[in-house]
Amino acid sequence: MTATAFTPEGDYLLPPPRPADRIGTAIDPRDRRRLELHAALTAAGIPPRPEDREAIESLSALSGSINSTIQRWLHHTL
Repeated sequence: MTATAFTPEGDYLLPPPRPADRIGTAIDPRDRRRLELHAALTAAGIPPRPEDREAIESLSALSGSINSTIQRWLHHTL
Protein backbone atom coordinates (compact mmCIF):
# COMPACT_ATOMS: atom_id res chain seq x y z
CA MET A 1 0.00 0.00 0.00
CA THR A 2 1.43 3.37 -0.91
CA ALA A 3 0.85 6.80 0.55
CA THR A 4 -1.40 9.16 -1.36
CA ALA A 5 -0.47 12.46 0.27
CA PHE A 6 1.77 13.98 2.92
CA THR A 7 0.73 16.32 5.71
CA PRO A 8 2.79 19.39 6.63
CA GLU A 9 4.12 17.45 9.66
CA GLY A 10 5.53 14.77 7.34
CA ASP A 11 2.94 12.13 8.12
CA TYR A 12 1.36 10.33 5.24
CA LEU A 13 -2.29 9.70 4.58
CA LEU A 14 -3.33 6.22 3.60
CA PRO A 15 -5.71 5.65 0.73
CA PRO A 16 -9.29 4.73 1.69
CA PRO A 17 -9.89 1.04 2.43
CA ARG A 18 -10.94 -1.18 -0.42
CA PRO A 19 -13.68 -3.62 0.67
CA ALA A 20 -12.67 -6.09 -2.03
CA ASP A 21 -9.28 -6.49 -0.31
CA ARG A 22 -10.72 -7.46 3.08
CA ILE A 23 -10.02 -10.88 4.46
CA GLY A 24 -13.18 -12.96 4.50
CA THR A 25 -12.79 -14.54 7.93
CA ALA A 26 -15.27 -14.17 10.74
CA ILE A 27 -14.31 -13.46 14.34
CA ASP A 28 -15.34 -16.08 16.86
CA PRO A 29 -18.24 -14.74 18.99
CA ARG A 30 -16.24 -15.20 22.19
CA ASP A 31 -13.32 -13.21 20.72
CA ARG A 32 -15.71 -10.50 19.55
CA ARG A 33 -17.22 -10.25 23.05
CA ARG A 34 -13.71 -10.04 24.55
CA LEU A 35 -12.73 -7.20 22.18
CA GLU A 36 -16.02 -5.39 22.79
CA LEU A 37 -15.56 -5.72 26.56
CA HIS A 38 -12.03 -4.31 26.32
CA ALA A 39 -13.38 -1.39 24.27
CA ALA A 40 -16.28 -0.75 26.67
CA LEU A 41 -14.00 -0.80 29.71
CA THR A 42 -11.53 1.57 28.06
CA ALA A 43 -14.30 3.94 26.93
CA ALA A 44 -15.63 3.98 30.51
CA GLY A 45 -12.21 5.07 31.74
CA ILE A 46 -11.29 1.65 33.13
CA PRO A 47 -8.49 0.38 30.89
CA PRO A 48 -7.97 -3.33 31.49
CA ARG A 49 -4.74 -4.30 33.23
CA PRO A 50 -2.79 -7.48 32.48
CA GLU A 51 -4.02 -9.01 35.74
CA ASP A 52 -7.63 -8.52 34.53
CA ARG A 53 -7.14 -10.99 31.70
CA GLU A 54 -8.63 -13.99 33.52
CA ALA A 55 -11.76 -12.05 34.51
CA ILE A 56 -12.24 -10.73 30.96
CA GLU A 57 -11.79 -14.23 29.50
CA SER A 58 -14.38 -15.60 31.95
CA LEU A 59 -16.86 -12.81 31.16
CA SER A 60 -16.34 -13.31 27.43
CA ALA A 61 -17.32 -16.96 27.80
CA LEU A 62 -20.78 -15.92 29.02
CA SER A 63 -23.66 -15.46 26.58
CA GLY A 64 -23.96 -12.49 24.26
CA SER A 65 -26.96 -11.13 26.16
CA ILE A 66 -25.02 -11.07 29.44
CA ASN A 67 -22.12 -9.32 27.74
CA SER A 68 -24.49 -6.78 26.21
CA THR A 69 -25.85 -6.04 29.68
CA ILE A 70 -22.34 -5.57 31.10
CA GLN A 71 -21.45 -3.23 28.24
CA ARG A 72 -24.69 -1.27 28.76
CA TRP A 73 -23.84 -0.84 32.43
CA LEU A 74 -20.36 0.39 31.53
CA HIS A 75 -21.80 2.77 28.93
CA HIS A 76 -24.04 4.34 31.58
CA THR A 77 -21.03 5.10 33.79
CA LEU A 78 -19.91 7.77 31.30
